[in-house]
Amino acid sequence: MKPRIHQVLFDFDGVLAHYRHEVRLAHLAAHAGCAPERVREVLFLSGLETEYDSGTLDTAAYLGRLGDGLGAAVDEASWLASRMAGSTAIDGVLARIDALHADLALGVLTNNGVLMTQAIPRIVAPMAARIEGRVLTSGGLQMRKPAPTTFARALEVLGWDAGSTLFVDDKFTNVQGAREAGLHAETVTDSRSFGKALKRYVFGPQTGW
Repeated sequence: MKPRIHQVLFDFDGVLAHYRHEVRLAHLAAHAGCAPERVREVLFLSGLETEYDSGTLDTAAYLGRLGDGLGAAVDEASWLASRMAGSTAIDGVLARIDALHADLALGVLTNNGVLMTQAIPRIVAPMAARIEGRVLTSGGLQMRKPAPTTFARALEVLGWDAGSTLFVDDKFTNVQGAREAGLHAETVTDSRSFGKALKRYVFGPQTGW
C-alpha cells in the first residue's frame, strides 16, 4: 500500500532551480567593480558564506563584511539580484508541482542564509503562493541538513507530521537524514526522477480527491 502524503518539503538548488555559481559571482563582481575571483575569495574561500548559511552571522553583518571585502557596498537588493541571476527555475518540476492538488501543503528547506526566503519565491514565481510563509533556511533555523534534528525542527516550525510528509532533495545524504527523522524522502535530480518519485505515493486525504 502506498504511503499517503499530505505535505511535500522541497530542497531548493538542484531540485526546484538550477544554480549557476559562476553567473552569480560575475554579477556581484560587476556590481562591485572587481574580478569574479575576488568575489570567490571574499564570499567562499574566507568562510563568510558558510557562516551566514549556518546562522552564525545576521544579514547586516554578512552584507557588511561582503561589502568591505569587495570594496563596494552590497545591499539586500544587490545580493538578491545576483542570486536570482545565477538561479533558473526547473520548469518541468514546477509543472509537476502545479499538477498536484491545490490543498497539498508545500514548503522549502534549504541550506542557505535567510535572504533566500526572499529570493526563492521570486525564482520559482509560479509556486510562490503555495510556499508563502513556508520557506525555511539553515541560516534561520541555525541548523543544517542532513542532521535529522534539522528536519525535526523544520516540521515543528511548519506544524507538520513526519509520517505524512515527503521530502525531496538532489543529495542522497540529505534524503538519509530526512528518513532518519521519520519523513518519507526521495532523491530527485530532474523532472523525470521527480515524476517517478511521485508515483510511489498517494497524495491528500482519504476522500474528496
